[in-house]
Formats: sequence, structure tokens, C-alpha cells
Amino acid sequence: MPQDGGSGAAGVDPEQLWLRPTEPRRGRRPSFTREAIVLAAVALADAEGLEAVTMRRVAAEVGAGVMSLYSYAPDKETLLELMVDHVSGELTVADPPKGDWQADLKAIAHLQRAHMLRHPWLPAVVATRRVPGPNTLAFLEHALAALRPTGLDGAAKLEIFAQLTAFVAGHVTYEIAQTAVTRSPDRMAAEARYLAAVAADGRHPELAEALAAPVRPLTPEATFTRFLNRLIDGLDTS
Repeated sequence: MPQDGGSGAAGVDPEQLWLRPTEPRRGRRPSFTREAIVLAAVALADAEGLEAVTMRRVAAEVGAGVMSLYSYAPDKETLLELMVDHVSGELTVADPPKGDWQADLKAIAHLQRAHMLRHPWLPAVVATRRVPGPNTLAFLEHALAALRPTGLDGAAKLEIFAQLTAFVAGHVTYEIAQTAVTRSPDRMAAEARYLAAVAADGRHPELAEALAAPVRPLTPEATFTRFLNRLIDGLDTS
């Protein structure tokens, strides 16, 4: 029986999803398309989060009965696969890699960050997607081409891309959470006084030294770039 939920993409058949025609498998031809369903689901997730994406809610958005959606997406996991690949189309890169693999990887990571910030629900699902569709594969192909100058084998290049994507997803999750936290000037001043007192108590010399260091730019973009540079510049390609 079709389901609204699920714990992963293990049950999604990639041949059925990506290689076979997208026409409904049974019943009368509906008045909407698979693309309309996916667009409605993405819009819901962008506006209200993944919790809002249920088969019933998506059906209402496209003006259809729930059962008619199951011809295109038999469960929510399949719908999530379709959503992820649809928005991955935004990651299309027109120009080939420039040949500097570190600079190319950093450019890829900045694209991913902007992409995930546009779709805040993505970081929570990218780690569980196991059925890359055509748009996702196109971006992966670009990333693997960027890593060609390293001379690494295919498995290592796939691992590096997975590591990079996980880093970006984790950072964006933190970034979004921090944006949602509201701190008043009084609260921020109290936090600063507290840390100053802790640093001065003599029991935390490492923290005291760290807090005494020059303050670096704290804009989200600058912070992400610093973390990313440490990750990419420290990659071992031997």
C-alpha cells in the first residue's frame, strides 16, 4: 500500500524511477504531470519544511486526489528522490573545470552552499539519498572531472565528493540554526562577560589564549570560506 513516510531510499527502484517512461502506471490519465507534483512538493518544502510535504498536501496543491499521485510517486521516499533531483538542476555548470582541482572544489562547495540555503530542507535529506537522478549525476560528473588532476582512483574521488557534500550540508544546517536564534544586545553582552570571566579564572588557559586572538570576520560567507579552505587545502591526495 502506498505510504506517506519512510526511513530511507532503500525501497526506491532506480530503473523504474529514472530509466522508464514517466507516464502513470495504472488508471485514467490524470490532468497533471509528474513535474507539477514535484514543483508543488518543492514549493511546500521551501516554504514550510519537509514536514509539510505529505502526499495528501501535495495532492491538494495540484488539485488532485491522493490516489492519483501514487501513479507517479508511490510513496514519500520516491517523491523526495524526485524533489532532490529536480532542484539539483539548479547546479548545472556550463564551463568545464579550470584544472586547479582545489579552486574547482571550492567553487563547487560555494555552489552547493548557495543551493542548500535556497532550499533549507536539502541538508537533512542529501545524506539519505541513494538513487541519483540525471541532474544529480550531471553535477557529480562535473565534480569528478574537477578531481581528475589529483590522479586519485574513482573510489577516492567519490569519497572526496561525499566528504565535501557532507561538510557543506553540516555547515548550512548550523548556519540556518544560527540565523534562527535571536539574541538581544543585552544577551550578547552578557555572553561576552561570561566568557571573559571564564578566560580570566586561570583554569582555562587554552580558551583564554584563543579568546585573546584577533577577531576574524564573522559574516556567514567569510566563516564558510575559512572552514572550506581548511578542508580543501588539507586534503591528502597522495
